[in-house]
Amino acid sequence: MKKFKFTWVFSLLVVLILSACGNQSNTQPESNTKTVEFNIGVQSIPNVEILTKSLGLIEKNLEGMNVEVKWHHFDTGIDVNTAVASGSIDAGLVGTPMAASGISQELPYKVAWIHDVLGDNEALVVKKDSGIQSLEDLAGKKIAVTFGSTPHYMLLNALKLKNIDESSVTFLDMQPPDMFGAWEGNLIDGGYVWQPVLGEMSNSGGEVILTSGDLANDGLITAEVLVVNEDFIEKHPEIIEQYIAAFNEGVEFYRSSPEEAYQAVADELELSVEDASQTMDQLIWLNAEEQASEKYLGGAMADVLKDTADFLVDQKSITSAPDLEAFKEGIDSQFVQAIAKE
Repeated sequence: MKKFKFTWVFSLLVVLILSACGNQSNTQPESNTKTVEFNIGVQSIPNVEILTKSLGLIEKNLEGMNVEVKWHHFDTGIDVNTAVASGSIDAGLVGTPMAASGISQELPYKVAWIHDVLGDNEALVVKKDSGIQSLEDLAGKKIAVTFGSTPHYMLLNALKLKNIDESSVTFLDMQPPDMFGAWEGNLIDGGYVWQPVLGEMSNSGGEVILTSGDLANDGLITAEVLVVNEDFIEKHPEIIEQYIAAFNEGVEFYRSSPEEAYQAVADELELSVEDASQTMDQLIWLNAEEQASEKYLGGAMADVLKDTADFLVDQKSITSAPDLEAFKEGIDSQFVQAIAKE
């Protein structure tokens, strides 16, 4: 009887031990295979973000990392800022004015990549019979621009570079469609605007005398950038590095295979190849090595954002702007630096 009791107790212990081991083995893989949901905000702009999305490079780079990519479409950078602030997306595209505004308002994100620097797709176009051949000739003229926009920022700074008093020019606040109507009605002498209205005005008796690309060479930069939630960077830096590496691959694809890139973007945005190629070629595309330099994320971009924020304060778009250090802290260049070294 004692022998039976010992055997029964021993068997019970074996069952309990095996059961415990079984529970451990079942629990461990679940924690290792937990899927990370990565929510990305995207805008319909024919740049490297759309090209990379069309080519599927982000999903390819994140393959095997248990990441589920979810795309969310937005119409404006304001909407992206709101979505990041609310935590509904982890990353998204905004223009430098919105990035400067976001950092000024202490939104929880970092600027980690430049999708494009605005080039010849934004420009000052004037009527050929207006007598305007340079910025100095703008005095006494009526120039339309969308107040608070990147063209507005560029135009006022261009006048400062030339020591031209902005009060000598009559600026009219207009949205692009209204601007073209005023142009056709001979109510304005020129306008600083983006495509497609820029092309319409150029083709209707207009002449381009200055582009955002010209000003970028003088250090005046407006761009569309990637902002990433700080908490997501801290928790998943390996995901963000592969995410940004995909954009770098997109830039190199555009440079090496432009015709295929035009077609991919045209298909994604349902544009003609001609329209897609025109805008893509007017943007300035930068790879990781270029972005890591002192001219961009490695240095000068903080000054660009600070200057932009001060401009927004002047325009009463935001109430105040922090000091330069806040904008330096608002940029995370570790990923472009790492990719540039590979």
